[in-house]
Amino acid sequence: MKVSDILRVKGGTLFTVQADEPLARAMNDMAEKDIGSLVVMSHGSLVGMLTFREVIRQLVKNGGQIGQTLVQEAMDATPQTCTSDNDIDEVRRMMLEHHARYMPIMDGAMLMGVISFYDVAKAVVESQDFENKMLKAYIRDWPDGSAQEAEREKS
Repeated sequence: MKVSDILRVKGGTLFTVQADEPLARAMNDMAEKDIGSLVVMSHGSLVGMLTFREVIRQLVKNGGQIGQTLVQEAMDATPQTCTSDNDIDEVRRMMLEHHARYMPIMDGAMLMGVISFYDVAKAVVESQDFENKMLKAYIRDWPDGSAQEAEREKS
């Protein structure tokens, strides 16, 4: 299974924020939209990711205050990315290795979407469920030994 398969099911809705916007505004957007991440853009290019992890770190750093903090001060400026051609198992390993809950999907310099660890886990479970159903159907249709014996005797 490829990342493109997840994007096809998930859809192309993207939530972004500018690097020079106030962090408080980004936090409000995340809360209102009930999302865990925003892709940080500057001049049409991806420059970072803002997740609740970065927001909490910034809050702790600022003694519980956001004040005039800008998104660029809190964001992860080097997020892991992948392409829509990446295999989902490879992406799952990358996400686990880097503790990334969200991963931007890039096509060159163009942002194609974002997938979450939840999206990846859901796709894997659905794929395994399908395989299990196919295997169970195959086993139910397995010919018994007596039918095979009768065919051999006829020959």
